[in-house]
Amino acid sequence: MSNTGSDLPSRWRNLEAQLAERFGKKPDMEAILFLIGIQELGDIHQKFTKEQKQDLMHVAVCCLFAQSGYYEVEKVDDDGWPHFKQLKSLPVMNPTEQENFMKDHILLYFEHF
Repeated sequence: MSNTGSDLPSRWRNLEAQLAERFGKKPDMEAILFLIGIQELGDIHQKFTKEQKQDLMHVAVCCLFAQSGYYEVEKVDDDGWPHFKQLKSLPVMNPTEQENFMKDHILLYFEHF
């Protein structure tokens, strides 16, 4: 796990700047999760319904937290969508801690791409 110390805000700003440069605008957290979901699904040319967009963000969250052993892929369905099972409970955190926990996992994810 990367460190969640005082460099998290600057590392996050750097990621936002990279994504803004690539996509033409600064993405919010939902947009980043959507991008990760599409990356994991591997189908970037499909039009997605609102429900599928929510499912993609769920896939992203599970993939992010799988990096730390909270989830693992249980199966991939016939349409290529991964399904996850939770291996352990996420820690109890206040909203700021939750956001930083998510950001840290997103940064860790993008270190591998």
